[in-house]
Amino acid sequence: MTVARTWAVALAGLEGALVEVEADLTNQIPDFRIIGLPDKALAEAVQRVHNACANSDLPLPRRRLTVNLSPASLPKQGSGFDVAVAIACLATEIPMDAASVAATVHLGELGLDGRLRPIPGVLPSVLASARAGIGRVVVPYANLEEARLVQGVEVLGAVSLGDVARWHGADIAVREREPVTQPATTTLRAPDRELAEVIGQRDAVDALVVAAAGGHHILMSGPPGAGKTMLAERLPGILPPLDDEAALASASIRSLAGERIADLERTPPFEAPHHSASVAALVGGGSRLIRPGAIARASDGVLFLDEAGEFASSALDALRQPLESGAITISRAGATASFPARFQLVVATNPCPCGNYGVPGGACVCPPIAIRRYLGRLSGPLIDRIDIELSMRRVSVAHAGAAEPGTTTAEAKVRVGEARERAARRLRATPWRLNAQVSGAWLRQGPLAPPPVVRRPLDAALHRGSLTLRGYDRVLRVAWSLADLSRHDRLDAQHIGRALFLKRGITA
Repeated sequence: MTVARTWAVALAGLEGALVEVEADLTNQIPDFRIIGLPDKALAEAVQRVHNACANSDLPLPRRRLTVNLSPASLPKQGSGFDVAVAIACLATEIPMDAASVAATVHLGELGLDGRLRPIPGVLPSVLASARAGIGRVVVPYANLEEARLVQGVEVLGAVSLGDVARWHGADIAVREREPVTQPATTTLRAPDRELAEVIGQRDAVDALVVAAAGGHHILMSGPPGAGKTMLAERLPGILPPLDDEAALASASIRSLAGERIADLERTPPFEAPHHSASVAALVGGGSRLIRPGAIARASDGVLFLDEAGEFASSALDALRQPLESGAITISRAGATASFPARFQLVVATNPCPCGNYGVPGGACVCPPIAIRRYLGRLSGPLIDRIDIELSMRRVSVAHAGAAEPGTTTAEAKVRVGEARERAARRLRATPWRLNAQVSGAWLRQGPLAPPPVVRRPLDAALHRGSLTLRGYDRVLRVAWSLADLSRHDRLDAQHIGRALFLKRGITA
């Protein structure tokens, strides 16, 4: 045949679009061109494909080859189109099963020796193929485990280009090759820590359980050694395991980030970027191939900002829009990508640069202007988006010695799971499943809105200016989490009072 067609996938964030790769062979001056808005890496596929075919005993025709990537208006980036381009070109002259070639998505980068090299983003690419109704996908052997996580798709792991051609009916002898391996990557996972190890911070542990039950954001302020990091590291352990959809989304994001994926991780992700992280490190970015940042990698899990007063103000303010919308969109000159951002934010900060401001017996050496500048990194609009503000103190030696056994991780996880089930049943007729997701209008005016006598302390705080309307709604969300933990079907004054205290330290 003179025209052959197959498929590849172009990724924009987690969303993948099928790209038809068609090759046309004509009797003109020998040439090899790729058209259809390829980037620099894809344009260089001409030389990679030429050498890989020659070294696989599959020489390309010595005539004019034109490869079109359709739709032509869609930007295409990266080297993951190499295999699709090579198979389409070879199928124009070598006898192959045209139906098999046209019904298969090909993913992978070609080495000059013809072996298939692993690429990032295989998992979301296979998911996009499955959603589009393509039932067979060829991937590099190093990406085979990752691709097989998608159900209902036949996945073929190829070591070399010859393997792929033979699968499509080419009558060739394939030389044995060592598969290209994907180097292992180190990823920060939620530490396996026991909640009962936190001593002398019963109120903080209770607040952490409330945050886990409703998916609330939490700010912890206190001197060094108060246990802020200990608490944050134990939050993922008391959260429910990820369901199939969330686990696939989390694994897809890690695949885009270039990590090696072997199975679905059910523990919620835990991201703790260093305080020197830039806006791009938090949000994500790239000139053309847009990679997810810490915000996207923490989706369906925990984003922990330790020493928040040391972060750049611009980096902290970049959190405001994802906290509200649950998604983040990155726009560049050549591409736009959207990522989920449904994370729980845990912020830990000292009261001043030295950490001793307000500590009994502590000798704070920070001038007032330094304290104001330090705390000013956390802007008012950002703090207003945080549900629970917790002030912590150091644990005394005497208290530590006489400490009672605390809440264990297993006990807290059971309570959190039961509370989330109650919330899901109450919200089953709505688009929400967690208290932190419920809209303010529904909380204030819906069928379960608290009566005026119950919300009187909340109305008074709003009238005094102690709360904004956004803060008002967040107090109601925390109050419902308290009600779920106490197995109540309605809000009462006690829930409102406790939620007010957790938000602003206001006593009803």
